[in-house]
Amino acid sequence: MTGRTRRLRQESLAAEPAISAERAQLLTEFYRANEGCWSIPVMRAKSFYYLCEQKTIYLGDGELIVGERGPAPKQVPTYPELTCHSVEDLRILNSRQKTSYRVDDSCLKAYEETIIPYWGNRALRNKIFEALPAEWHQAYNNGMFTEFMEQRAPGHTVLDDKIYHRGLLDFKQDIAQAVDALDFATDPAAFNKREELKAMDISCDAVILFAERHAKLAESMAAATADPVRKQELLKISANCRWVPAHAPTDFWEALQSYWFCHLAVITELNGWDAFSPGHLDQHLWPFFERGLSRGTLTRDGARELLECFFVKFNNHPSPPKVGVTAAESGTYTDFANINLGGLLPDGSDGSNEVSHLLLDIIDEMHLLQPSSNIQLSRKSPDAFLKHTLRVVRNGYGFPSIFNADSVVEEQLRQGKSLVDARAGGCSGCVEVGAFGKEAYILTGYFNLVKVLELALHNGIDPMSGERLGPETGNPDNFASFDDLFNAFRVQLSHFIGIKMRGNRLIEMIYAALMPAPFLSVLTDDCISRGMDYNAGGARYNNSFIQGVGIGSITDSLAALRALVYDQRRLPLAELVSKLDANFEDDEPLRQRLLNKTHKYGNDDDYADELMRLVFEAFFQEVDGKPNTKGGVYRIEMLPTTCHVYFGTATGAMPDGRRRGAPLSEGISPVQGADRNGPTAVIRSAGKMDHIRTGGTLLNMKFTPTLLSGENGIDGLAALVRSYFRMDGHHVQFNVVNAETLRRAKENPQEYRGLIVRVAGYSDYFCDLSDELQDEIIARTEHRSL
Repeated sequence: MTGRTRRLRQESLAAEPAISAERAQLLTEFYRANEGCWSIPVMRAKSFYYLCEQKTIYLGDGELIVGERGPAPKQVPTYPELTCHSVEDLRILNSRQKTSYRVDDSCLKAYEETIIPYWGNRALRNKIFEALPAEWHQAYNNGMFTEFMEQRAPGHTVLDDKIYHRGLLDFKQDIAQAVDALDFATDPAAFNKREELKAMDISCDAVILFAERHAKLAESMAAATADPVRKQELLKISANCRWVPAHAPTDFWEALQSYWFCHLAVITELNGWDAFSPGHLDQHLWPFFERGLSRGTLTRDGARELLECFFVKFNNHPSPPKVGVTAAESGTYTDFANINLGGLLPDGSDGSNEVSHLLLDIIDEMHLLQPSSNIQLSRKSPDAFLKHTLRVVRNGYGFPSIFNADSVVEEQLRQGKSLVDARAGGCSGCVEVGAFGKEAYILTGYFNLVKVLELALHNGIDPMSGERLGPETGNPDNFASFDDLFNAFRVQLSHFIGIKMRGNRLIEMIYAALMPAPFLSVLTDDCISRGMDYNAGGARYNNSFIQGVGIGSITDSLAALRALVYDQRRLPLAELVSKLDANFEDDEPLRQRLLNKTHKYGNDDDYADELMRLVFEAFFQEVDGKPNTKGGVYRIEMLPTTCHVYFGTATGAMPDGRRRGAPLSEGISPVQGADRNGPTAVIRSAGKMDHIRTGGTLLNMKFTPTLLSGENGIDGLAALVRSYFRMDGHHVQFNVVNAETLRRAKENPQEYRGLIVRVAGYSDYFCDLSDELQDEIIARTEHRSL
């Protein structure tokens, strides 16, 4: 790092996350003055213009990339049109021990006097909860599933390369042509299309204005400074902001600034939980990098410093705070923006380049929580690229994560995407697959597979609450065979997937009608030509995902049931269920037998792994291909973020030996500590899942640092990754830390403030995690040999 970026990094790390009421106040002002004056899309666009016109802009000392989400670094805006926090919510955020946000008296006053009185009953979250039926609420409240969209808005969306070739003025021309092509005589949707297109046009003007305001600020700061070097920097910043994103960038610096303005615009307009990402940043920047070097207008050191400044901007943006169940499932500052490196070019050749390696060096040196990063590793990718990545991984930050680019392409081809669009796609947020810049891929929430089995064992009654949640599928005494038991599981599964999907379709319609995102629509292919919003089916592809949680836990539970109850006839099912209801309090020997003497997923044990595939197939058949309301369909993913901890609190003791309330298994990883035959056995078990039929799977592994020392350690880990990807594995990521270090960090958090670990599809500061999540990570198997 240069002295500049070292200072900017430290300032970012030291800044205290705080809630800013500014966006909420400005939005309230605008809506109070103008409610009902225009159509909903135009109203949204004009309110966005007002935000871009009025919000405080910030240009820090020494910055080269400019623009903040809030009025200053780490000052987090809120989105009352989506979720209107209560005063009590804000007080809790201010006082809680971990992932707290400072909330000052002026913010509380603004909420109490202005924001809550207007948005309290108008917020979309209220409308969604009011519209959803009682059966949905009952399942949701009892931990059967979660719902991202009840306070998130469109997330996990990724930009392609269009803004590096075209400016917003070019998109305005496209919009004008689309308006001219409308046929009001024969197209009954022409009026709605015109309003949406008008909104897109206004949103482009808003972002150009936002950039121009930064240009004027930089110009005035240049006039005021006596430092000739900084004066020239500020004048260049001013010129950049006057040119991009109105026009296509012409150099490396402009390219980064253009993306950053688009990023800020998307997350200012609506996206209350970021995950808007740059996509294949190395591929997008490569032409500017190569051209700048050849012309002598850019040096490698200059490019590196600009990228380091760019990374700091991401780290300045803690995620806006969640409430309710969503806070329980994802309590983190991480905003899930994820940079893809490597992958494939449109012609199928290797996509890694010198910028890829430069970014890996920056990831390693800056050691920042955000942005997240991953590599897309193809069989075409050189080993040097993989090994460079693993040398970064070895340092123990939990990133970059590693994706199988060939599987990512196959997954998208199965979903009906073109080969070129599939190759240009990749992963966002945690592990989910999409066609960058061309797809609205909506994560609808997590689904508790283990809870489904619990209800099948209790004839639809939830033993945690005593409520009837599911249909009557038979008393366990009457299950004469394992097939009878699994059929009961399938009936319960179908019932709750049906509730989940019906709720999601209702939510989709509410978003389409009430919460368009005009600027995001400008950046997403086919929205302009269709005259339709991102949230209403305007994108070229429209997939919705349900994320299954607990595949390891349910596999091990079914394996124990099948072996002890049906194959060996050692324990009647009703007796086992009574032991579960008692939380094993009167039979620790049985719990130990279940923990240690039954078949476990993650050990290359076909007995267990075939049951994993059985559950996977049942889940897939219930979800995949079912229509959403936007011309797309539902798909499955297998990941939890931190929801496996929340779902564990809602799930009783299970036949794998897990006690009531303990976390479920994470991602497609084995149950914590159940994989005892080494990492090769883990990938063999995980490789038996049909990853190509998902939209993403997540595999976490933990290694001792000494195992990966030297080049032999790197070579061994590289071989493990390549082997897993030859099995069509989708994703793998590594924690390189020993459990003793984690235990010391838990006991003495102030001494380990910088310790970053891989949680699920993201990394986080270990000391910011809940006690339950810390214990879960400590309990993961620590592999000592390859």
